[in-house]
This record gives sequence, C-alpha cells and structure tokens, in this order.
Amino acid sequence: MSKRLAIVWFRRDLRLHDNEALADALKHADEVLPVFIFDPRVWRGSLPLTGLAKTGGHRAKFLLECVADLRNNLRARGADLIIRVGKPEDVLLELTHQTRASWVFCNRERTDEELRVQNAVEASLWAVGREVYYSRGKLLYYTADLPFPITQTPDVFTQFRKETERITKVREPLSTPGKIPYPTKDLPKPEELPELEDFGITPPIPDGRAAFQWQGGETAALDRLAYYLFDSQAISTYKETRNGLIGADYSTKFSPWLAYGCLSPKRIYWEVKAYEEKNGSNDSTYWVIFELLWRDFFRLMGKKHGTAIFQKDGTKGVPQQWRKDPAAFRRWMDGQTGTPFIDANMREIARTGFMSNRGRQNVASYLVKDLKIDWRMGAEYFEHALLDYDVTSNWCNWNYIAGVGSDPREDRYFNIMSQARRYDEDGDFVKLWCPELSNLPCEQVHQPDTLNDPEQAKYEMRLGVNYPVPLISSSHWDKGGR
Repeated sequence: MSKRLAIVWFRRDLRLHDNEALADALKHADEVLPVFIFDPRVWRGSLPLTGLAKTGGHRAKFLLECVADLRNNLRARGADLIIRVGKPEDVLLELTHQTRASWVFCNRERTDEELRVQNAVEASLWAVGREVYYSRGKLLYYTADLPFPITQTPDVFTQFRKETERITKVREPLSTPGKIPYPTKDLPKPEELPELEDFGITPPIPDGRAAFQWQGGETAALDRLAYYLFDSQAISTYKETRNGLIGADYSTKFSPWLAYGCLSPKRIYWEVKAYEEKNGSNDSTYWVIFELLWRDFFRLMGKKHGTAIFQKDGTKGVPQQWRKDPAAFRRWMDGQTGTPFIDANMREIARTGFMSNRGRQNVASYLVKDLKIDWRMGAEYFEHALLDYDVTSNWCNWNYIAGVGSDPREDRYFNIMSQARRYDEDGDFVKLWCPELSNLPCEQVHQPDTLNDPEQAKYEMRLGVNYPVPLISSSHWDKGGR
C-alpha cells in the first residue's frame, strides 16, 4: 500500500514551532514534503507608483537566512526543504505530479496579491483533483475565538482590544515536531538556495551603526526571545525604553522574525506569561502583548477592508489631495531633506533595513503632512526597504498617518522639532547618522538652518555644500505641538 504524501508549502511561516499547516499535514499524511518557492513576481517585481523593487537587499538577505535556517532545522528532524524558483501555481502542480502528493497544506494569507496566488494555486491543483488545505498561521487569536465575525471587527483599536481581551483566550502554541517523516521514493531534487545576485539584487553592505545585527531564521528568533525576556530581562522596562533610537535593547526587535513567521505571536505571549509568573508583571510586560494585539488588529483590518487599505482614499474613502514630487520624494528617501531628525532616520533604514517605531511615525508624518506627498509612495518605499515589512501592518499604519484609516484622531500630525528634541535631546542619533553635523552643539543640531555663515564655518557644516538646504525651514515647526 502506497504512503499518503502531503506537500507543506512554507510561505510567511518559516518556523517549525506552532506551525499549524505543518501540524495538520503530519496528522493527515504518512509522509511530508516541505517546499519553499521564490516567486519571481516578488523577487524581481517592481512597485507601481515608485518603480522601486518590491524586495530590497536587506530584506532579501534576511529572508535567504530564514530559508536556510528552516532547511537546517528540517534536516535535523530527518527531512529536507525543496527549494524552487517559479510561480507557486506552476511549481506545486509539477511537484504534485512528480510525487503523487495527495494534498498541499499551507497557512493562509489575506491580502490581495497573496490571495491571487492562492487562487491560482487552488485552480491549478483542482484541475488535477488535488486540494489545498489552509491553516491559520499569523494571529495571536484564532478568528473562531473572536467575539465578532471578521466583517464586524471594530474599526477602532481600543474597542477591538477591550472586546477581545475581556473574553478571548490565547491558545497554547503547537509543539515543534521531533521527527518529520520524509518521502524516500519519487523524491524531487532539493536544489541549492539561490543567491541575491540570481535575482539581480545587490548584497547590502553591513553598517556598524545598526541598532541590531540581524540574523534571519527561527533559531535566531528564539534566541532573541529568550535573551530579551529572561537573560537580559529588558522586557521589564520595555514601555519606558520603546521610543529609543540607538542600541539593541530599547525595543524587542521581534518584528522581522514575526513578519516572516520565524516567531509565533502565541509563543511570545506564553513566554511573556512564563516571565510574569517568575518575575512578576508590570506595564512593560503587558505592553509587549499590547503590541501583538495591534498586529492582529491590522491583519483583521486588511481582511475586513480588502484592497481599500492600498487605495489613495484608504478605508475611510474620503477623497484627499496628494501631490507627486519625484525630486522631493527622492530627497526624503535618501535622507537629504535638510531636516536632521528625518534624514538620520531615513539613512538608518536605507543602510540597515530597520527604523525605530518613533522614527517611522515622524518620517511618515513629514512626508504626507508637511511635504503633502502621496502617502502610498512612502508605503511603497517601506515595502521595498524594511526588514520587517508586513503587508497589513505597513499599509494600515500609513493609512493612519495619512488620515485615511479608521483612526478616531482627526489629525495624526507630528511636530518634527518637538519630537526631535524630546527623543534625541542631545542629538546623538542625528550625529550617528549625519556625521557632517557632528560638530554642532546639541542645542543647534536639529536646526542647522538657523546658523549664520560664520557659525557654519566654525562647525565645519555648510548648507548646500556638505549638508542640504532644507526642503522645509525648521521655523515651520516653531508653532509647537506634539
């Protein structure tokens, strides 16, 4: 009697712990064939408004490390990872024919491009009498446990949080399988992991100023979780430090691993609970869970509102006027706006693929509220550049900053000077990423355009020579505010 084989298609769930698709496949099949597919539409595609590559070098490198780590962890359990480059609807059909697989298991994605790929895979396999079984791999909560259907998810986060926290329990994460039964006949060749150059992507140059030295994969993710909670106990002050700008431990740094599913939100939740059991709870330990709730909320907004989160008028559907100024957008993207706090943050993301949450809010507000540039161009740049790009978190956050999301606050405007002085009081962050300003005293580092010619000469900083004349004068923000 032949053994029943299931293909497990790994997507943004590059882990063995708490992987529902893998667990379901192990229940139904005698043998499991893990597969990862590099879709050229993602790896070689470009974004519609900006023309930027969909996948920039930092994230591409991180993802290759994630896939390599997944393969190593599978091999340690008696299996392997079949790696292919191609369209999933074609590759999975070919592998199904080759291995006589009975099913394909995968964790479901919810947004437009991913849904189109899912539908194409489903149609391709249905044509040969094979089924795709979908699992839930992303959320802290199971949608079946929520006190409302997805279509009635509250559009305001606070309401969502209060309704879910009150009655919805977080399920225990699924365990990591000790051994994975791997097929021995009709076995396709695993193929080698491609390199960045195979996709025309230039490998990023490491920058010693990076807040954290990232390593993709489940192994590094679990190491970071253990370190942040138990080894350093940095979680105990997270709420106070989370708006930091320099260093490894001012925030959890979990987000890139969450984005690619190397780390389960349920695993984080229950590890936090274990920490609280041992060390006690406080506002900071709760705030880590609070951030996971935001992540669930954004994903549910993406499901509820569909493609509206990508549209100019957002989920509100209220028309607004935006401009497209390629030259100003390029200066924003390159960290050459002449506003130091913006430039420092934009240089950090360009050189490392990461930016603090505080930085993200400020650069987004500057682009859409001060420069009045189409917010979707900023969202596309983040999609291109961020290590931790997550579809719904990215686009819904930009919806909110642009005022086209379901946020009850009418105007999410950030006063850049006020923010810079509050979160980079001595200018250390600006001087780290804008070394041409390193001689300026802290009281002037955020406003170099207020210096006269002799002062500029004294501090070896010349506007229009080694630092740009600002797109917006710093006096623009003198009116005060947040």
